[in-house]
Parts: sequence; structure tokens; C-alpha cells
Amino acid sequence: MDSVKIIEIKQSVFENNDRQADILRGELKKKGVFLLNLMSSPGSGKTTTLMSTINLLKDKVKIGVMEADIDSDVDAKTIATSGVKSIQLHTGGMCHLDAEMTRQGLDGLETGDVELAILENVGNLVCPAEFDTGAVKNAMILSVPEGEDKPLKYPLIFQVCDVVLINKIDVMPYFDFNMEKCKEYIHMRNPKAKIIPICAKTGEGVQEWADWLLNEVKIWREA
Repeated sequence: MDSVKIIEIKQSVFENNDRQADILRGELKKKGVFLLNLMSSPGSGKTTTLMSTINLLKDKVKIGVMEADIDSDVDAKTIATSGVKSIQLHTGGMCHLDAEMTRQGLDGLETGDVELAILENVGNLVCPAEFDTGAVKNAMILSVPEGEDKPLKYPLIFQVCDVVLINKIDVMPYFDFNMEKCKEYIHMRNPKAKIIPICAKTGEGVQEWADWLLNEVKIWREA
């Protein structure tokens, strides 16, 4: 009996996406647009963190935000109240964005007057980490109620992120959360990851994060 031909579809999909992501990064570089991919699980505080970040940076850099969700436009409407350009991306049931989807979002955002484009990816600790969106930097938010063991359970998202924001530190007294263990686990997965504890609600630590992001934008634009 002849052997059955096997096609590694998943590998092929990732390889093609990586090529498209590199092309997109090159195009954005020529346009002077810095793309940040922000990931986390649902309820970690992405939108609240973004609002705090935007308020600190909107007078220093021109910002546009793409809100990716399976449905609804709640987050995009919230971001729009900050005065920056905001659009909603519906994924049609998909739990991530790839490079081509991101490109479509950027076209809709009309980045001609945008210097910092932020993609708030679909709330998920698995799928978004698998696909390169074409971003210059990847960031993620881990909230205290989720527990310090998430880097052990979901290694890839921590491996691909340049910075990890540990949010909701104001509720640490009410949860069995070990900050030092969390940092240890993150660096176990990614020794180079920058870790910034924050509270998006009170603003604690958000200035450090905003300063880091603004500096990364400047470095990239001047390179």
C-alpha cells in the first residue's frame, strides 16, 4: 500500500504568517508607525491599563488603538472617550489575530497620523501568543487574581513578551499571590522580560510602564 501523504498545515500556516509579519514590520518602519501587541486573559485589566497609559502619553505621541474581540464594541467605545483614534476588530469567532488580520486593522485605523498603534489582542493566554502580528514589541498583563503560577502553565506567552505588567497589585493582601515567585517564574521562561508591577485603577506603576513604552518608540524611530 502506498504511504499516505502528510501535510504539516500548522507549520505551514505559522511560516507564512511569520513572513507576512516581517513584511508588515518593514512597511510600518517606513511609515514611522510603532506597533505594540498587548495580550492577556479576559478580565486582567487591558482596557483600564490602556486608558491610564493613553492619558499619560497622548500629548507626547500620536496614538491609535485597535480593539480585537470576538464580538461587541464596548472596549473601542471606552478607548474613544480618551480622545485617541480607536477602532473595533471582530475576529469572527477566532481567538487570535495574525499578521494579515492586523494589516486589515491598521488599514481601517488609517495610520497616516499615528505614531504608536496599539493592538489590544483577544483575551486569551494561548492562541494570541502563537501568531506574530507584525508588532515591534509584545506586552502582556498578568493580574494578581490569576495567580503567580501562570508562567508555568502558559509558557509561550511569557516567552514571546518583551514586558510583563503585573496588574491589580492593590488586591495582593486578599489573594495568595507571591510576587517574588511570580517574577522568578517569568524569568524562568524569559530571562530578558521586563517586569513592571502596576495598579491600573490607582495608577501605581503606570508611569514606569508609560516611560518604558515611550522610550521604546523613540529608540525604534531613531534606529
